[in-house]
Amino acid sequence: MTDQAVRAALAAVDVAYTEPVRARRLAARAVADAGDDPEPVAIAERALGMARTATGDLDAAEAHFRAAIAHADRAGLRFRAGEARGSIAYVLALTGRSAEALREIDLAEPALHGVPHARLLMQRALVHTEAGRFAAAADGYGAALAALARAGGDAVLEGDIRNNRSTARIRLRDWPGAEDDLARAEAAYDAAGHLGKTAPIYHNRGLAAAARGDVPAALAAFDEAADRYRRSGRDPNQLPADRAEVLLSVLLVSEARRAAEDAVVHYAAQRNAIDLVQARVVLARAALLSGDRHTAVAEALLAKRAAQRQQRPAWAALAGYLAFRAAPATPDIRAGRRVAVALVAAGWLVEAVDARLVVARAALDQGRPAVARRELAAVRGLTAGVAGRHRTAELRARVHHAQALLHLAEGDPAGAERSLRAGLRALDEFRANLGATELRVHASGHGGELADLGVRLAFARGDARAVLGWTERSRARAAVLPPARPSDDDAFARDLAELRQAVADHAAAVAGGDDPAPLLRRQATLEDSVRRRARRAGGTTWIGTHEPVRLSALRAALGPATLVEYLALDGVLHAAVVTGGRVTLHRLGAVAEAENHLAALRHGLRRLAHSSRTAAAAATLVEHKAKQLDALLLHPLRLDGPLVIVPTGTLHALPWPALPSLTGRPVCVAPSATLWHRAATAAPAATAGPAVFVAGPGLPHATAEVTALARATPGARRFTRQSSDVESVLGALDGAGLAHLAAHGSFRADNPLFSALRLIDGPLTVYDLERLRRPPRHVVLSACDSGLQAIRPGDELLGLAAALLGMGATSLVAAVVPVPDEATRPLMLRMHRHLRAGARPAEALARAQQELVPGDPAAVGFVCYGAG
Repeated sequence: MTDQAVRAALAAVDVAYTEPVRARRLAARAVADAGDDPEPVAIAERALGMARTATGDLDAAEAHFRAAIAHADRAGLRFRAGEARGSIAYVLALTGRSAEALREIDLAEPALHGVPHARLLMQRALVHTEAGRFAAAADGYGAALAALARAGGDAVLEGDIRNNRSTARIRLRDWPGAEDDLARAEAAYDAAGHLGKTAPIYHNRGLAAAARGDVPAALAAFDEAADRYRRSGRDPNQLPADRAEVLLSVLLVSEARRAAEDAVVHYAAQRNAIDLVQARVVLARAALLSGDRHTAVAEALLAKRAAQRQQRPAWAALAGYLAFRAAPATPDIRAGRRVAVALVAAGWLVEAVDARLVVARAALDQGRPAVARRELAAVRGLTAGVAGRHRTAELRARVHHAQALLHLAEGDPAGAERSLRAGLRALDEFRANLGATELRVHASGHGGELADLGVRLAFARGDARAVLGWTERSRARAAVLPPARPSDDDAFARDLAELRQAVADHAAAVAGGDDPAPLLRRQATLEDSVRRRARRAGGTTWIGTHEPVRLSALRAALGPATLVEYLALDGVLHAAVVTGGRVTLHRLGAVAEAENHLAALRHGLRRLAHSSRTAAAAATLVEHKAKQLDALLLHPLRLDGPLVIVPTGTLHALPWPALPSLTGRPVCVAPSATLWHRAATAAPAATAGPAVFVAGPGLPHATAEVTALARATPGARRFTRQSSDVESVLGALDGAGLAHLAAHGSFRADNPLFSALRLIDGPLTVYDLERLRRPPRHVVLSACDSGLQAIRPGDELLGLAAALLGMGATSLVAAVVPVPDEATRPLMLRMHRHLRAGARPAEALARAQQELVPGDPAAVGFVCYGAG
């Protein structure tokens, strides 16, 4: 029975990290069969400690390892005690006791030889890794591999050593070496059938991709790692915090903060002091980016003190930097220098450059240009030894920012602008490498400081053309890139189909009085899957045709029309106006005033759409606020003729036809002048599909509207009632010359890419539309709120309208307020009559609106986007 017990205990050790539940069963059997023999008990206790480590229960793991050591020591089993000491060292390192961990390894070393000794050397290197001593760790892993080779080899242990060494190589920026280690480790694990051991392989691949700045690859690898951790029953260790860091790199701040908060709670409950430091650092960074300085300082200081206790200077330096950045007071120059020195020593280059920038700006503000020049010159020294391929986009952008400030300190504004343009180009390239619209839009926030400085320099010299140029360099840049499809497009389509079914099932449950909660959870799970798949899409190469439009080309395309591009600076609205070959700059008024008037106008239009009892008061409010907005935004410009309007901020939600001076005038609204120019000069497709008319369910007048329009349009395709399912409609929309969809619209402020039009089998979302190879050339969305868009930094937009324009639709007519169904049909019939007579979309819409009752929400709620 003793031999059988030893075999069971060793089998438990073999699967402890990959199948912890099975390992616990085997260990329990070994203890039951051990009788009076302490050896199987010692081995089983070690296996139980390993299994508890795998599931994140570090307190229980330590207790089992100490029991294993005690059993082995009492019985004089030096070899078994040495193995257990090597295993407990990792738990001690995770709980912040690296010195104690190294003492345990030193005690174990005399008792271990051959393969077990190689494993112990790996465990020593692991302690160095957790302490942030990556060069020492890499050397230690190399020594472990050499010892293993001398001992005759062990394929799985070699995989463990190489997998662990990859993390040190990633931090040392040896990415080819890291990938070689990971590939060889994965081959060893696959050959041995160790699924659980492959989870960290993908986890580390994600870390390597993140370090290179390849966000889609990082997220794809992390998703695969999470799935493998789950299937093997293993704790995901640092994965939640690592994923949150990648989300922060593209400024998905809210999602990253939630993940970091969950990670802090999880690691604190585990008593996992090592990973808790990282989670607090990520939470501090997320809080800082969201403007919550109090939380940022508190979490950063907790992380710094813990890292110092753990003798981890690298993490202490990073946490100290975040505390310095989040401090509400004016930056202390000496403190900033100390922070920068510590960051350089720890290898945090991006943060070190940023710290120098903060110090330099503080010195300039305090009238100490010589100090600023020294700090900015130091940035060159920081990055001089980093090869171009190792410079992430964020690092390159910060270096260019530093160079721009240095040029300014030296009295060279032209040089500053060259550096700012170079920094924005680096971010353009980074954004292009992101395939998902969501990632591209949020990542645009990285260019805010660079573009803002460019705009300020142009304002300072009163150069209206330069103001327009700098504004365009940071406005809706994500939309100029061609959309990318997820690599697993079939699975993506299946998830969207399942999501439609879940939404339909939820609606049926609510109608039938059943509990909708399980279906809401199912919907949330599917939405998360769709988002994750979309984020894995690879990007494209940044090319010159994606550059902002040149003024000469813009003037040629405008012809007799005038372009008005609004921008906000220090709480004041300005307008850059392009008309008659000239660019002029106009100061208009307070941003807050415009926002207040707009909120009241939209409130009045909603009341007009939904309540007849307060219609008179609502109409008065709408008329009054429309006049005030007209006086603020347009009257000072004194413009005639057709207009192209590029809004900023909340003005994207303004129903522009409601303004008195725009009544009956063709008005096109665009996210940027560059996108308008692209739409206005796009060559018609050689072949365009027939016009498509779609009626969704639940709108009494939609079928009649669509039927009438289809009958008046030769060759049109009509989808009503049961034929208006998403896949059929998508097939017809692809490459259509004209598409008209009359359906219930919904705008999802929480996740704008799930904004949708309701068809017979569920929602037609932005994600669905992005699967089109070619969007319809002209689109009409006869639906409430279909033109609403979420606004992100850089006036990046997310929503149905932004997606279709970004994909290449020439024009789009959509509503930015709720519109009554019965009032919409007359507007649409009139507009299409003018279109058939040869009017362009903006002109057709303006004429139709003028023919309806003034103040009618349907008359003023629809806006023409693009080049109408």
